[in-house]
Amino acid sequence: MNDSDPRGLARALLARHAGNNGGTKESGQRAAESAGRPQPVNGNGATFRTGFADHPGVLDAAQRFGRFDAWVRQVGLINPYYLPHEGVSGAVTRMADRDVVNFSSFGYLDLAADPRVRQAAKDAIDEYGTSAAAVRIVAGELPVYRELEDELAGVYDTEAALVTASGYLTNAAAVGFLLGKRDLAICDSLIHNSIVAGTEWAGCKRVFFRHNDPDSLEAILRMSRRSFDRALVLLEGVYSMDGDVVRLPEIIEVARKYGCSIMIDEAHSFGTVGATGHGIREHFDLPGDAVDVWMGTLSKAIGSVGGYLAGRKDLVDGFKYVAGGLSMYTAAPAPSAIAAARTALEVLREEPQRVLRLRHNAQYFHSRARELGFDTGTSHDTPIIPIMTGADEPAVLAALAMLQRGFSVNAITHPVVPAGEARLRFFVNCRHTEPQLDAALRALRQVLDGLDGTAGQQFTLAQEEQHS
Repeated sequence: MNDSDPRGLARALLARHAGNNGGTKESGQRAAESAGRPQPVNGNGATFRTGFADHPGVLDAAQRFGRFDAWVRQVGLINPYYLPHEGVSGAVTRMADRDVVNFSSFGYLDLAADPRVRQAAKDAIDEYGTSAAAVRIVAGELPVYRELEDELAGVYDTEAALVTASGYLTNAAAVGFLLGKRDLAICDSLIHNSIVAGTEWAGCKRVFFRHNDPDSLEAILRMSRRSFDRALVLLEGVYSMDGDVVRLPEIIEVARKYGCSIMIDEAHSFGTVGATGHGIREHFDLPGDAVDVWMGTLSKAIGSVGGYLAGRKDLVDGFKYVAGGLSMYTAAPAPSAIAAARTALEVLREEPQRVLRLRHNAQYFHSRARELGFDTGTSHDTPIIPIMTGADEPAVLAALAMLQRGFSVNAITHPVVPAGEARLRFFVNCRHTEPQLDAALRALRQVLDGLDGTAGQQFTLAQEEQHS
């Protein structure tokens, strides 16, 4: 084969190894044998896998979601997963050719729809283009990044802040940078998956304490703290599945008693708690150094996309100059997203009534839900309100029925939450009206009352697949 013909060479190599691209190892071996060549094997005599058709995650997706998609099509319903919406995802949006009251959006303060925020994003595109097109340290730095970072450092009463391109990666990369193999991560049992991923990246020891329970945290630290160099307590400000507020002052007291650092994820607390929406620090009136690392996202209440970290300047410099995935080795955030976030903070400062209205709507929804006999779990004083169904099937069927009635609300089932703790998760928006909230709860009452016969069942599509 002539090396000057790269396409021909590629085709020849693919033909030589045809049959070893996926499927089971047996099918790959049969294809290899039929081609008259031996199949490569590992030290245990098993065939190497060069494809992913038999990957557990691929199989799980096919069994659970493929079967679910076939089922909803068969009964004439709409699959709510990856269902596109038209326009802004605000208190009302458009899905499946109909306007729906939207309880599936993180945009608690409706800032993504604000004309000033949208104009700031457009202006940034005109000035900087659609991308910084580089890593910040080498050629991707823009004034708009520092402006937002200064603003966030002021909000958190810290020396510095860093904005990033991804909220999920911010948690994973920060924890991966802060901890090592001789260290301990002590996580609330309901901590977000991004932080769990960060502990795996770090290679540290990870333990969980009972949700929001300082006594459980102390019991773990009393037994294990001496065995590790660093120990980092990892928390959320408002827990995204349950809608309850962290018991931060009590947890800080325990953590400091045992020489632990503290990192808190404010993804769902910034914009939703605190007198002016400035999150957990404002809610408890804490100094900036009460916590070592303040983390948050720009993609929820702030109405943009990306993440941020705030803390001491030397720590933030470590994040900026050494930690992969935050600023090093990753492209800078889109200038339009950062400009939108900065303007959203300005709007939040100028219009505190958005936070007051959000708080009113959350309290109203909580109160009316309890009046109608719903179990709202541990949610309290936040716009995240779960309606507990227990079993998976009622949650899934109720979400489908609610969509048919003009309400978008997500079912959260096992394994995202523990078995037997399925729920419909409502995100309340500052633009929702009391009639909309009442209508949603009345519709849900009718739907769930009609599903009483499904109580105790589990909507486990994978098991149905196995038994069919």
